[in-house]
Amino acid sequence: MNSTVAGVLLLLAAGAMNGSFTLPMKFTKGWAWENTWLAWTLWALVLFPPTVTLATVPQLRSVYGSAPGGALLIVIACGAGWGISQVFFGLAVDAVGIALAFSVILGLSAAVGSLVPLIRLHPEQIFTTQGLEVLGGVALVLVGVGICAVAGRKREAALGQAPQKASVSRGLLYCCFSGVGSALVNFGLAFGQPLLAAAQKLGASATWSPNAVWMPLMCAGGIPNLVYCGYLLRKNRTGSRFGSRGTTGYFLLAGVMGVFWFGSTLMYGVAAGRLGSLGTVLGWPLFMSLIVITASFWGVVTKEWKGTGARPLQIMFAGVSVLVVAIFVLASASR
Repeated sequence: MNSTVAGVLLLLAAGAMNGSFTLPMKFTKGWAWENTWLAWTLWALVLFPPTVTLATVPQLRSVYGSAPGGALLIVIACGAGWGISQVFFGLAVDAVGIALAFSVILGLSAAVGSLVPLIRLHPEQIFTTQGLEVLGGVALVLVGVGICAVAGRKREAALGQAPQKASVSRGLLYCCFSGVGSALVNFGLAFGQPLLAAAQKLGASATWSPNAVWMPLMCAGGIPNLVYCGYLLRKNRTGSRFGSRGTTGYFLLAGVMGVFWFGSTLMYGVAAGRLGSLGTVLGWPLFMSLIVITASFWGVVTKEWKGTGARPLQIMFAGVSVLVVAIFVLASASR
């Protein structure tokens, strides 16, 4: 199979997995958000990354010892920054609602996460045909998520969930912090290429070498998440819910969330490697678009739009259609 086609197919699977990873939260209603998120953090950011990396990257200590020291520090910093951005995501959702926050954050992440590596690592490609296709695809992603954001606001208004005007400006500021911070996952992969090269030199396959980046990035990102969840557990006095009757299976549901989320990240790393030198530039907005499309699909299936009327759904489908066009444009650029 052609490498580019394989990369795009992997991204389709990765986007579907990531856009679905929060579904188990619908079945953990006996826990508060912070209970579920803490359990997810332990699975997805503390347990899985070291386990998978140790199993797939030989001579790991030598990999980190032989790579330029700055590369590892950059990856760790990106992970910590991304972890902090997840705190702002929670604050943004509280201020402006999940639909608007989700769309604005992923739109910013798609744009920033793609354009910064393009400008920093491949400036000579910007005004080529491929570079212009990338810029056009990213612009379409922004338009698509913007339309989805409008649909989300209309949905929330129809359901009586619209935020107070006083909180909107503050919430959008939180969205900006979270959107830029979310792009740090892609920065870690893009600027952590020396770790991939060192891993391959010491025996790791090209497929699994991105795991040398994911382990320090995810573990660093887990620290702010653990701290924030601990703060909320203490503030809201919800720590005792871990022992509530009938919640034992919730830990397994959080594990399923971890498998979907970290699994999608692994697949994204493999897919980016299949898309050539511009893999992180092309792959990231594709990944973000597919997440929004999948999340929108599950929103309809789980009846989140029930009782909102036809207009919000029509607008949402229009936004998804634009994202589908963006996917074709970006896939064309990856040829």
